[in-house]
Parts: sequence; C-alpha cells; structure tokens
Amino acid sequence: MDGLLLEILTAVGFGVLGAVLFSAIGLVSGTDETATIAPVTLLVVMLGAPPAAILTFWMAAAVSKHMTHAVPTALLGIPGDTLAIPLLQQATAMRNLGAPHIALRKMLAGAVISAFIAVPVAVLFAVILAPFGSYITAAAPWIFLIAAVLIAYFSAGRWSAVAGLVPFTLVIVALQAFTGTQDVKLAVSYFLGIAIGPLVAELFSAASPMEARRMNRSEYREMTLAPDVKGWGGYFPNPFRVLDRFQTRATAIAAAISSATFVFSPVAVTVIAGEAVGARVKHAYHRLTSVLAVRNGVTESTYIAEALIPLIAFGLPLSPVAAGPAAPLFNAPPRFTVDAASGEVNNLHNLLSVPEFLLYGLLAVALASLIAYPFAMNYARQAAVFVSRKISHEAIIGTFVGLVLVIGLWEGGLLAVFVILTVGLVGGLLYRVLGMNTGVQFMGYYAAVLSVPALMRLLT
Repeated sequence: MDGLLLEILTAVGFGVLGAVLFSAIGLVSGTDETATIAPVTLLVVMLGAPPAAILTFWMAAAVSKHMTHAVPTALLGIPGDTLAIPLLQQATAMRNLGAPHIALRKMLAGAVISAFIAVPVAVLFAVILAPFGSYITAAAPWIFLIAAVLIAYFSAGRWSAVAGLVPFTLVIVALQAFTGTQDVKLAVSYFLGIAIGPLVAELFSAASPMEARRMNRSEYREMTLAPDVKGWGGYFPNPFRVLDRFQTRATAIAAAISSATFVFSPVAVTVIAGEAVGARVKHAYHRLTSVLAVRNGVTESTYIAEALIPLIAFGLPLSPVAAGPAAPLFNAPPRFTVDAASGEVNNLHNLLSVPEFLLYGLLAVALASLIAYPFAMNYARQAAVFVSRKISHEAIIGTFVGLVLVIGLWEGGLLAVFVILTVGLVGGLLYRVLGMNTGVQFMGYYAAVLSVPALMRLLT
C-alpha cells in the first residue's frame, strides 16, 4: 500500500510539473508540440522517472498545452501551435466581432469536457484492439510502411509528402550505415533531429542572404487586445455552463468519435469535426462559437487517443502523435525500445496495466484541468500581454537548442550532434517546401528501421 501511495504521489508531482510547465509554454505562439513536449518528455524518461509518472507527465503536458494554446489563438490571432491552426479562422472572426473572450471560454470549456471523455473511450478502444496485438506486431514493418504513406497523404503536402518519404527514408538509412562504421548506434538523435527540423531550417535560412531578405520586416507587428470581461463568480467556472446544451452535446460526440481514431492526422480530424458541426448550425455567431468549442475539444481527444490506443494495444507508435510528440513513451533507448528486427517492444506498453493507463490518464487530465483551465480563464489577458511584451522567442529557442545538444552529446558525442543537424535540416526543408510535417517524418524514420530491412530481406 505504501508503494502504491508513493507511486501515485510521484505521478501527481510529475503531472503538476508537466501541467505548470506546458501551461506556460502554450501561451507562447508558434511553439510546436513535437519540438517542445517530446524533448522534455525524453529528458524525464532518461532521468529515470517511474513509468506512471512518465505517462502522467506527458498527458498533463499535452492537455495543458492544448488548453493554453487557445490564449494566443483567440486573443492575439496567432496560432499557439500546429493544432491551433484550424481554429484561427473562427477565432479571428470572433475578434472582429469584439468577442475574443467568448471564443476563448468556448475553446477552453470544450477542451476540458473532451479530455475527460477521451481517456476512457481511448482505453476501451485499445482493449478491443489488444487481442490483435501479436498479429499487428508481426506485420509491423508493413504496417509502418502503409501508415507512413497514409499519414503523408493526409498531410498538407499530399502526394509531394508521399514522394518525399523515399529520399528522407534513404537519408536515415545512409546515416545509420555511416554511424555503424564508427561503432556509434544512434536512435534518440534521429528523433531529436526530426523534432527540431523546422527550427534548424529557419536558423540556416537566417544565415542565407536570400532568405534573410525574405525574413526582414520594416516595422513591428502590432496587436490589439480587447478588455477582459469576466462573467462568472469564483475561480473555477463550470465548463457545462460556459457551453450551451447543443455545444456540450456536439463536443461530447465529437470527442467520443475522434477518440476511437488513431491513424489519421489530428489536424485533419479537427478540421472535419468542425465542418461537420458547423454545417448543422444556421446562426452565424452560434456557428462560430460551436465550431471553436468542438475543434479545440478535438485537439485534446485526438492527442490523447493517438497516444493511448497504440501504446496500450500494441506498444508500437502507429499514429502521427505516437510517432511525434509521444515518441519517447515508445522509443527512448536504452530504456524504452522498439526492436527493428522482430517488432518486439519494451516500453510503457509492458510496464503499465490497462487500469493504470486509465487511472493515471484521468489523473493527468484532472491535474491539467485544475491548473491550466482556471488559469487561462481568469488570467488569459494578463498572460497574453506579458508573453507578447516580455518573453523572447529567442530565449525559448535557445533553451530547447541547449536541451537537444545535451541529449545528443550524451548519446553519441559530436557525431550525434552532426546527425541531429543533418536530419533536422533535411526534415525542416521538406516541411517548409513540401508540407511534409514532423509526424510524416517520424513514420519515415520507423519505416527506415523496420520496413527497409524487411524489404531488403524480401528482395534478396
């Protein structure tokens, strides 16, 4: 009993840490989930945190970030991260109507309701799929290949992203062969290179005279914030009172349906859910607020489902989220591994039971809701002003660059750092030019370590 209590208290501590840290990071516009959540989670794994604490940390971080990313999106008109982009059109319309605070409340309430629905639904769906785990593990090389193509096709780049998988995968294979000749086996470095790819591409572009001219601005960007209007008493507004009955029902249904999916792009699912709800509402203002509530709720449910379902059922990162922001939960050598030859796994799939996934998943959502939700509802305007005036994007970038360098040097010295830069530059340029996002690239990495060897054995 004492051991269980200690485990729960440790998980609570890490959950609070994840919720507080990523509630703050979510306020900074343009902070990509993969480039922020993944490296910090990897650090937590490498520091030896217990399995329950790792899951709670990641879940609380993801849920919190997808709550506070609504603040810059609604108030400043700048997407908080990748999943906030589908919300921008409706959020901008609400700002033009002079009601960004209403948009923010609807988005936050939708996120809370969806997160609590997503955990049990995702766990249930994972249990249904679990009996087929052995067959899926045996077919892992081909599943990764098919999943990579599907995820690439549903990304922004469509067929160009599918075609880009071939050279990107070959770059990974070539780098693995080269580092193997130097008796250096890398895994985390590839993951880090993909995660910070857009950042690496931007840094290289800044050093180019041609790209520097494109980046130059003649004046500062100006933003206008509406006055703060609080329409409730107390610190914790009831999300069921923030949304009307139709919005609550639509958000719950969208969360339940999207929680049973785990292969498709979260951005695509978010867009589709919003369109489906918006088509049912005739009144323009009600349509805007309803779409915002549902879409921000779906950003939570898709992230939770795409991490939990493959983790519980298979232990394989068979989704864009599992292959991206949640990748350290699956593959963080030497602690967590996905064996390239046999498809065998040693990660949270083996270390936590289904009831533990449910318990610590709900615990993480509860912690995020207690920390991020009331904070954003009560202090969103002050936080947006502080971040826009006082927080330097360069400082945020420098922090993550330092973290990446530490982990890279730990795994493979300078060679690992060069691999990170190479993979980051190639991946970042593919992202910018072809729309081949980091989720697609992570699937390309797993195709390189799983599918390519299987194809070579088949051909020979």
